[in-house]
Amino acid sequence: MRPEASEKYPAASLFDLPCACQNLRRVTRVVTRIYDQELRKAGLEITQFGLLTALALIDEATQKRLSAGFAMDSTTLTRTLGLLLQQGWVRVRRGKDRRERLFRLTQSGKRQMAEAQLYWERAEERLRKELGDEGWKSMRQTVSRITEAAMAA
Repeated sequence: MRPEASEKYPAASLFDLPCACQNLRRVTRVVTRIYDQELRKAGLEITQFGLLTALALIDEATQKRLSAGFAMDSTTLTRTLGLLLQQGWVRVRRGKDRRERLFRLTQSGKRQMAEAQLYWERAEERLRKELGDEGWKSMRQTVSRITEAAMAA
């Protein structure tokens, strides 16, 4: 990791936690910090970038679909979508059911995502460099297995 991330919280200061949840929460805070440090240069956070990316991939989605796809609670998603709407990066329209709202990326959102792509790649590279190719592959497989197991539990 770069000095700014490791100086504040050196690895030697980490507690040996017996709890899976606390270990996972800790790793996500540290990893989020890396991505946010890079994406901040494009005026985004990783949660915002993730939503822009998802909308670019699936074209249009309801809040329920986005919430399920990210395994994110609706309150957090509402707040983040609100910020993206304010910036003009996402637009919303009513669905067939008046309660249904469909979200879509705007041209401005596509430009913002393209600008942020380089910074996201830098964050990926920082983490990948520390893990190495095998560690990277193993991490991705393990995270997928843990996510699936937790959803099944």
